[in-house]
Amino acid sequence: RTPLYQVLHKHRVKKQSLPLKLTKESESVFTAPGADVTIWCQGQRQDVRFFLHKTGDLNPQQHMDPAGAGAEFRIPTVGRQHGGNYSCSYRPRSEPFVSSQPSDPVQLVIGSYPKPSISVSPSGLIPVGGKVTIQCWHQRLGMRFLFYKAGDGNYLTYTDPAGSKAEFPIISARRDHGGSYTCRYHDKSGIYSEPSDPVQIIVLSSPKPSSSLSPSRGVVLEVAMTVRCQGQRRGLEFALYKAGARNAAAWGGDLAGVEFPIPKVSRAEGGSYTCYYFPSSDPDTWSEPSNPVQLVVAGEGPSSASPLPAPTPPPASPTGRLHANVTIRCQGQHQDMGFFLHKAGDLNPQRHMDPAGAGAEFCIPTVGRQHGGSYSCSYRPRSEPFVSSLPSDPMQLVVAEPPPPCPPPVPPQSRCGPYGESGVPTEPVIRGTPWVQLCPPHVTAGRGCCGGESRGH
Repeated sequence: RTPLYQVLHKHRVKKQSLPLKLTKESESVFTAPGADVTIWCQGQRQDVRFFLHKTGDLNPQQHMDPAGAGAEFRIPTVGRQHGGNYSCSYRPRSEPFVSSQPSDPVQLVIGSYPKPSISVSPSGLIPVGGKVTIQCWHQRLGMRFLFYKAGDGNYLTYTDPAGSKAEFPIISARRDHGGSYTCRYHDKSGIYSEPSDPVQIIVLSSPKPSSSLSPSRGVVLEVAMTVRCQGQRRGLEFALYKAGARNAAAWGGDLAGVEFPIPKVSRAEGGSYTCYYFPSSDPDTWSEPSNPVQLVVAGEGPSSASPLPAPTPPPASPTGRLHANVTIRCQGQHQDMGFFLHKAGDLNPQRHMDPAGAGAEFCIPTVGRQHGGSYSCSYRPRSEPFVSSLPSDPMQLVVAEPPPPCPPPVPPQSRCGPYGESGVPTEPVIRGTPWVQLCPPHVTAGRGCCGGESRGH
């Protein structure tokens, strides 16, 4: 028959034994180096010899001839060489070559419990004053958790949760909260786990850098482009992130600015990019994120074999009067597209629309002189917002000046025309050129603005 067993171990400092009755849920026993360990095996008959086996050893570790139906195997001052899986068996003394089946194994772990799991929520970068929580958990109950920060000599705090999970909240993050954190747990006898993997908390507390793309827009497939990030002083490290990615796309620095080159642009590079910096001497204190820059790959469609043709603007260049309304129409060849209106000299699109059909109308109400210029349009699939058509051919919007206002009426004592009563010209005279003037509506038709006839000089 298979014997039963228990493991007894005691720490020399405490001078006490802690019996652990092993069950299917407790197949491992942890103990610190230097402790005394006793493995107890229980059979179901007397007058037998017990044997202790360790996995990997061909011969039994020990044997005993107890007076009763159980035996204790003592391992004094355990070291790491004693760790392993143990089992026991017994043989009748009258039949020394007949043995029971071995007991179920027990694992003796010298040193520590397995490391716990750790996470931080929200993950990533935390602004000053933000809230962040570190969570630590394992699969055992009745353990005390301790939280550590790298560089601090002792643990930050401890907690005794009712379950197997503990939380360490930071209610209002400061610069000094940035750093690397770990946790571990221990039982009531003082046996500790291995430390968890570290998690990083990065506090954003410096002014944001600037970022730009070169070329600035309309990047075509397989050409080279560069993302530039600029800080406010030297001695900085920079990290470039792409929206949706968990890890930095690139690193560089020890300067006031850095360039991240992309030698051959593909559709995979399309996206929104931001950059951060941190002092080389303080890698846990980061800047606020830069304003995002959009890398839009032009000239590619839903697959590399289906390019997006450029949309077509109106064939003629419109002329608009000041304060009038102007509409620019763009026509594509696909539906379910977002249309973008670009003005030469502006880095970002003027506007965008998501029409139901394959075309879009951009209305410019109350046109001013600032609206004059060269316009083009492009479109992007809504399912791939960073893949764009090539821009349309440009068109010019010319803003016409309004007619000049009428001069003030001639005073009653003056004769009509450009001469006063003295006969001396009061205004410059352009000889040989017709003189025409638009009159306000209240002036009688066929008479000059001054009340006389229109005439030439």
